[in-house]
Amino acid sequence: MIPADAGMQTENMKKTEPSSSIYVVEGSEDEYVKVFQVCPKCGNKEAFRWFSAVSGEHAGIRRERTIEHFKCTRCSHLWTKTS
Repeated sequence: MIPADAGMQTENMKKTEPSSSIYVVEGSEDEYVKVFQVCPKCGNKEAFRWFSAVSGEHAGIRRERTIEHFKCTRCSHLWTKTS
């Protein structure tokens, strides 16, 4: 016998969504800072810039790093720089 929660649906069963909260945050390109940065794809010299932070631990050593994200204003190519 296959358990009811094994991912199968019958005509008497309805699929339910998990009960976790997901927040979607949207932003427009107008909110990002335009900076002088050469696009590696098209050579355009202007890009939007934003930052994100990542932290982790390996072998008992905690490390935090900042990731600088760029998006070309001409071709929309995305690239990052890690510091």
